[in-house]
Amino acid sequence: MNDAARDPQANAQGNAQGNAQEWSVSELSAALKRTVEDAYGFVRVRGEVSGFKGASPSGHVYFRLKDDRAVIEAVIWKGVFGRMRVRPEEGLDVLVSGKLTTYPGSSKYQIVIDTLEPAGVGALMKLLEERKKKLAAEGLFDPARKQLLPFLPTVIGVVTSPTGAVIRDILHRLGDRFPRHVLVWPVRVQGEQSAGEVANAIHGFNALPEDGPIPRPDLIIVARGGGSLEDLWSFNEEIVVRAAADSMIPLISAVGHETDVTLIDFASDKRAPTPTAAAEMAVPVRAELMLQIAALGARKLACWQRGIEQRRKELTLLSRALPAADEVLAGARQRLDACAERLPRALRANAQLHRTQLTRASAKLSPRLLRHRLERGHEITGALGQRSAWAFRVAFDRRTQRVQSAGQLLAAFSYRGVLARGFALVRDAAGVPLRTAASVASGARLDIEFADGRIAATAGEGATPPTAPRVASSKPVAKVSAKPPKTGGAGGGQGDLF
Repeated sequence: MNDAARDPQANAQGNAQGNAQEWSVSELSAALKRTVEDAYGFVRVRGEVSGFKGASPSGHVYFRLKDDRAVIEAVIWKGVFGRMRVRPEEGLDVLVSGKLTTYPGSSKYQIVIDTLEPAGVGALMKLLEERKKKLAAEGLFDPARKQLLPFLPTVIGVVTSPTGAVIRDILHRLGDRFPRHVLVWPVRVQGEQSAGEVANAIHGFNALPEDGPIPRPDLIIVARGGGSLEDLWSFNEEIVVRAAADSMIPLISAVGHETDVTLIDFASDKRAPTPTAAAEMAVPVRAELMLQIAALGARKLACWQRGIEQRRKELTLLSRALPAADEVLAGARQRLDACAERLPRALRANAQLHRTQLTRASAKLSPRLLRHRLERGHEITGALGQRSAWAFRVAFDRRTQRVQSAGQLLAAFSYRGVLARGFALVRDAAGVPLRTAASVASGARLDIEFADGRIAATAGEGATPPTAPRVASSKPVAKVSAKPPKTGGAGGGQGDLF
C-alpha cells in the first residue's frame, strides 16, 4: 500500500492545494482594496496626530493617527485640506471621518480623511494655547506694536456679517453717540471660508488709497456675536491674527461676549467686550462733547473776565500812586515862563554879537588886501611855471642821452661793422645766409654783400670747401654778374650777419 492510501488526510490536502486559484500580487492587492473599501466605506476614528510635517510639494498631507496600542496611516487630499477649518497639528487629539483603503505600493491600509475636528473642547484649548505661545514668541502680541485709537475718526470700517444683529447694534450705538461715515466689508463670521474672508477684509481696508474714490477708514472694527469655541474658531486662525497685527489702521476686536477670548484680541490695538462696546470706544458722545466745549468756553470767558477785572484793579491802585497832572506840569510851566521872559533879551544880545563879528570880517575885505593876495597868487604861479619848464628840459635831456646811447650800442652790435673790417656776407638766391662751402652747389646763384654794396655771383664748377689756408688760385671760383650792385636795403636798415 502506498503513502497516499495509508494517509487519506494528506491526500485531501494535496488535492485542495492543487485546485486553489492562483493570484498575482496586483490582483490580490486590488481584491483586498475592494474588500476593505466595501466593508469600511465610511468610518469615524479618534486618535492623536503623529508625524505631521505639513503639506507635501503636491499639496497632499500625510501623517499618522495613533493611540496607546496602534497606529494607522492617514492622508488628506489637497482639495480637502484647503477647505478645512481646523487643520492637523502635531500631538493634537482629533476626530476624523473618511473611508478606509489600501495602498498597494507598500501593502498598507490607510484612512482617507474627509473631515477633521478636535476631539472635544480640551483639544481645542490645547491647540489654542500652543498657537498663542507660537504667535507670542514672534512678537505679534507685543504691546509696543499697538497703536492709539483716533479720538474722532471720520470714517469707520466694520468687518462683520452684513445681515446679523452685530452691524445693527454698531450702527445704532454710533448714531446715538456721534454719527460717523461707516464702511461695511461683508464677510462670513463662521465656517471654513470665514478666516480667509476676514483677513482679506482687513488687508483690503489697509490697501485703500487715502485720496481714492472710496475713503480710507481711520479705524477698523472686527465684530461678531457670541458663540461656542468652535463657532469663534475663525478668529483664532493664524491668517486672521497676522492680518490684525500687520494692519496700519488702528483695529478694535469685538468678537463674542465679554467672557469669550480669541487670539485676534491679543493682536488688535484694542479689545472690546462686545460689538456695542467697540462702537462706544470708537467715538465719544456728541452731546457730552458739546457740553464739555460749552463748559470750557464758559471757563475761558470767566478767566478772561477775571483777568480784565484784576488788571483794572491794578491800574486803579497804580493811578492812585501817581501825582496829579497839575503837580507834574507845574515845574515845566514855571521854566517855560522864565524862558519866555529871557527870550527878548537873548535875541537882542545874539543879534548884537553877530553884528560885531560881521563888522570885523568886513574890515578884512579891503581892496588893498585883495590886490595884495592877487599879486601873491601871480608870483606863486610864475614860480611854478619856471620850475615846470626846468623839469621838462631836464627830462628831455635825459631821454635824448638814452636814445644816443642805445643808437651807439646798436651800431656796435650791427654786422655792418664786421663788413667794414673786410668781411663779406654770402646768401643764396632765397636770401638765406650760407655758413659752409659744402652747402653751396655748383652753378648756384649767390648774393655777396660787402661794406659798400652787394653783388650777384654764380658758384664755379667743382667747388670744394677749403681744408687749409692756401694762396689765391688763378682759376676763377665766381664770376661777376652784369647786374648792378645792390645796396643793403631800401631803408639802409640793419641786416643779418649770418
